[in-house]
Amino acid sequence: MFDKLSAIEHQYEDLVGMLGSVEVQSDAALYRKHAKTLAEIEPTVQKFREYQAVTHGIAQTEELVHAGDPDMRELAQEELKSLVAKREALVAELKLLLIPKDPNDEKNVVLEIRAGTGGDEAALFASELFRMYTKFAERQGWRIEVMSTSETGIGGIKEVIATIEGRGAYSKLKYESGVHRVQRVPATEASGRLHTSTATVAVLPEAEDVDIHINEKDLRVDTFCSSGPGGQSVNTTYSAVRITHIPTGVVVSQQDEKSQIKNRAKAMKVLRARLYEMELQKQQDAIAKDRRSQVGTGERSEKIRTYHYKENRVTDHRVNFTIYRLDDVLNGDLGEVLDVLVTHDNAEKLKHATTA
Repeated sequence: MFDKLSAIEHQYEDLVGMLGSVEVQSDAALYRKHAKTLAEIEPTVQKFREYQAVTHGIAQTEELVHAGDPDMRELAQEELKSLVAKREALVAELKLLLIPKDPNDEKNVVLEIRAGTGGDEAALFASELFRMYTKFAERQGWRIEVMSTSETGIGGIKEVIATIEGRGAYSKLKYESGVHRVQRVPATEASGRLHTSTATVAVLPEAEDVDIHINEKDLRVDTFCSSGPGGQSVNTTYSAVRITHIPTGVVVSQQDEKSQIKNRAKAMKVLRARLYEMELQKQQDAIAKDRRSQVGTGERSEKIRTYHYKENRVTDHRVNFTIYRLDDVLNGDLGEVLDVLVTHDNAEKLKHATTA
């Protein structure tokens, strides 16, 4: 670990020197590249230097402990205990800083929620999940925009696709991918029998043009009349767009806008995110074929969380964490749940890093 930290410190010093050179300063792109790398490793270097200073202080204090003056020895022993504790804390922080960063953490998000098993009750639950994420996004100061939605007649949602824009959106929401389960007595249930319904959540990092290249020749674009509410233009203009990515078979439809151009742009944004996630999954499968962390894999087939209304309970099954504040969670207070998932994920990564 310390060899790696020393190498990072040397890299930091080299970058500081390069950023001061005329050659780098005259090349804007190269300067930005080096400045970005410098900013990324600077916290690690600062913490490592703090560790080195504490280690040096421990060595000096140990000399005083072995000195002849009893009064000085007693003070030095107390100081030594404090410094050793500080060094242990710094080692723990340095281990966390060495965990590889997810390159997608700062990206915006494409959020997809679909009703699962449970009929109308599942659609109502999907609607409540979307409201939960909307409230959470508002608390974070993020911007949320609905791309497309398919509603039921009783206020439920069969499917909704939205973008969430804001700093660190993916880093916070990436653990939400999976099957969410609700257990409650529906309002229409006369016998008071508990029902179980599900909804599927997919959180995709929004892909830019530089992340994934889509060849126009691989696309089949169909236009059709939009359906549902929308005024006079509904069923009269071919503004709705369906894009099929032929090599993968991925299909995206968009009809919320009256403009065909706007619908195509929105559909391409969703398509790009889905293809990017597929590519990421291929890479993850190749790198970690035999190792799958419970958190952050994005597996859709596994139940990740249960919302139990009668007990006012939310349980995340991946980390065996339960909180008895269902109403708060559904109102967007996801902080405690997500913090537990982040901590668990970091611990798993750290465990793997130390045994690799």
